Amino acid sequence: MSLSNLSSRSLVTIRRRLRATWRFAKSSPLNAFAVVLVLGVLFCAVFGPLFAPYAPDQTDFANTLQSPTLHHLFGTDELGRDLFSRILYGTRISLEVAVIILSFAVVFGTLLGIVSGYLGGLVDEIIMRITDLFLGFPALILAAAIAATLGPSLNHTIIALAIVWWPWYARLARGQVLALREREFVLAAGIAGASVPRVVLRHLLPNIYSLMVVQLSMDVGNAILSTSSLSFLGLGAQPPEPEWGAIISQGSTYILNAWWYITFAGIALALTVLGFNLLGEGLRDWMDPKLR
Repeated sequence: MSLSNLSSRSLVTIRRRLRATWRFAKSSPLNAFAVVLVLGVLFCAVFGPLFAPYAPDQTDFANTLQSPTLHHLFGTDELGRDLFSRILYGTRISLEVAVIILSFAVVFGTLLGIVSGYLGGLVDEIIMRITDLFLGFPALILAAAIAATLGPSLNHTIIALAIVWWPWYARLARGQVLALREREFVLAAGIAGASVPRVVLRHLLPNIYSLMVVQLSMDVGNAILSTSSLSFLGLGAQPPEPEWGAIISQGSTYILNAWWYITFAGIALALTVLGFNLLGEGLRDWMDPKLR
């Protein structure tokens, strides 16, 4: 296939996705609001550092704990660092962490759930009992215990959250596969001699894809919130990393004298979580013909 054909196909795909996004946004005011919030977060994550007026670690001891001004839109912290710049840089960190956590959780959990539901028997029993073992503990507490054992750092927080997140996708995928494995097209594929990997990838995975996309879009905000929570507890990002939870944790000491320190980081976190949650809710209604 020539390079021009690949380029034209890519353009067609982009146009289709843009049209689908536009139709989704027009379907409800809340959907439009969610799209605006999510696109704003993505824009800040990709291009935010280009618009940051200062480096995130640039100190200015002559302007410590300065309230918001034209030179420092969100004020400064105890070291004189510009909080607007640090929050912009923190947007990229938060999204990168969420993508890594959910990439592992979705891929590993979904495939494990599909295999468990399709094969059944002893395989299903073993996988589900392991899944139940993880689900028996509150996710954040288990992640905090794992992160504390490994040692406080952002990388260890990513590992801890990825470990506790996959069982939800395994359970969700298994439930869908149990409803699909007795359908005619799956039975026909097995009778025709299709291998398990082929049945999984060709017949089962495409039929649960939309559900996983909806769940993923809702979990992005939750992953960011969980990461910030562990950072607030001192188990995640460590100074001087400009992660939102770490900023809020450091600013809590000065909450009575410098309200702006935690306020703007908290607003950024709240809007991001709200945007992705609204997006997930909207996608669930929009992709389900019965609800639509």
